[in-house]
Amino acid sequence: MKKLDASTAVSLTGMPELERIVESLCTPESYEAVYHQSLHGSPMPSLEALTELMARLRAALFPGYFGASNIVLESMRYHLAANLDSIYRILAEQVRRGGCFACADYATDCQNCESHSQETAMEFMRALPRIRQLLATDVKAAYEGDPAAKSPGETIFCYPSIYAMIHHRIAHELYRLDVPVIPRIISEMAHSRTGIDIHPGATVGEEFFIDHGTGVVIGETCIIGRGCRLYQGVTLGALSFPKDGGGALIKGIPRHPILQDGVTVYAGATILGRVTIGAGAIVGGNVWVTHDVAPGAKVVQQKSSPPAAEDRMVGTKNGTPKA
Repeated sequence: MKKLDASTAVSLTGMPELERIVESLCTPESYEAVYHQSLHGSPMPSLEALTELMARLRAALFPGYFGASNIVLESMRYHLAANLDSIYRILAEQVRRGGCFACADYATDCQNCESHSQETAMEFMRALPRIRQLLATDVKAAYEGDPAAKSPGETIFCYPSIYAMIHHRIAHELYRLDVPVIPRIISEMAHSRTGIDIHPGATVGEEFFIDHGTGVVIGETCIIGRGCRLYQGVTLGALSFPKDGGGALIKGIPRHPILQDGVTVYAGATILGRVTIGAGAIVGGNVWVTHDVAPGAKVVQQKSSPPAAEDRMVGTKNGTPKA
């Protein structure tokens, strides 16, 4: 059977208006900025497969909380071995697809792409005990830092901070291994669910907790020390974006804040640029910080003076507001 092109297929429906729309959408000036075609016919990374990957990783890292709920110690080795086998296979394939999507700098040559992806996936698997250890400290920080938490298990199962940090710890490890695009997809999964936006490049120390969490933004080159705590609406962002001689943004340069150990940043605060917030410092709510903060210092909004007696009486009559 002769293969029909798009315009012929639409014309067979007897709808010439649709045919004209197809023709318009198939012009190079329409599609060239939005069309992707793999050089080797490799499919795009699969959101469905990555969703399964994350579900399996949560089950591996927190057995009994996610995945099968009837795991006992005697059967844990069996469940874990089967799960890790699936995780490895899914990850290796998705890493390969991500590499084909980026293509240019992923592997030395296309013949090496599959083996490179498998090696990268296994390198990630070796990091799982360390990732679990880091997440255990995040759970500890969430439980000890929130008086509303009734148990550590509640923070694992319910808290958006822990969900976001599971995704971030995994995405950051893949980012560190130079895996293209997959880390960003994983981080955006958590962003869309929790409202917490952590770039996979951000380096986050142990015992990290984001209370409430919605609206938090943590940029790519942020460095966050041990025992730091953020509240909702905090931005750790860039102050400016340097450009090269041609006007294009210079990428990869350090442009986000450094939080040393034990820093607390309250709700709505904005910290911009490559500034350092010293150990133990407190940044109050809704402040704007673009400079270094000394260790142990407190940065808060300037208090306004109470109005004078005559100012308080403006617009009133006999002590009550005018109509």
